[in-house]
Amino acid sequence: MNSTTTQGVTVSVSTNYLSEYSSPQQEHFVFAYKIDIRNHSEYTVKLLRRHWHIYDANGVVREVEGEGVVGQQPTLEPGDGHQYVSGCNLKTGIGKMRGTYLMERVADGRTFEVEIPEFTLVVPFRLN
Repeated sequence: MNSTTTQGVTVSVSTNYLSEYSSPQQEHFVFAYKIDIRNHSEYTVKLLRRHWHIYDANGVVREVEGEGVVGQQPTLEPGDGHQYVSGCNLKTGIGKMRGTYLMERVADGRTFEVEIPEFTLVVPFRLN
C-alpha cells in the first residue's frame, strides 16, 4: 500500500487487477484501486475535487478532473477517515497513476492540494 501525507491528510492506495473485466487480446486491462483518506490535522476538511494523471506503458497519458470522488464530497473531522473504490482501464498490462485532491479547511474556506501517491497498475502475469 502506497501512502503520503500532505498538511495532515494521509492518502493510502491499494490496487487490484480485474481479470474478469479485462481482455488482454483486445488490449483492455481493468484495475480497481482502493483509496483511504485520513484526516490527522486539527481542522475539519472537505474534499472538493480530484485530478488524476493516468499513464499507459505505451506512452499515452490521460488526465481526469472533476468534483469529489465517486459522486461524493466527503467532510472529514479531525481523526475521521473516508474510503472508496474506483477503477481504471489501460491499453497495456502495466501503467501508473498519480494525482491530487483539492481540499478545503471548513473553518476558513482556505483550499489546499493533497497529494495522491503514485501507484503502479500491473497485471499479475507481468511480475515474473
